[in-house]
Amino acid sequence: MEPSPGGRNGRRTQRSSVMPIVTVQQGPRDVTLKRDLVRRVTDAFVEAYGVPAETVQVWIHEVPADSWGAAGKLTADK
Repeated sequence: MEPSPGGRNGRRTQRSSVMPIVTVQQGPRDVTLKRDLVRRVTDAFVEAYGVPAETVQVWIHEVPADSWGAAGKLTADK
């Protein structure tokens, strides 16, 4: 990939046909919180990489509390 001048805030951007894809794994959250998360993650990629917001994909994978654990215990049992 060749860097090209002139990204957002004068940053150099990478020419690429590959879109950024971000996967977030979490427990279930309210749709309002997920909207805000997607907006903020997208904004971060636009700022950091100088890519158009339309190229950023954010995938939210929600895992129920009875399907994951930490410190040797099922999260649903805490």
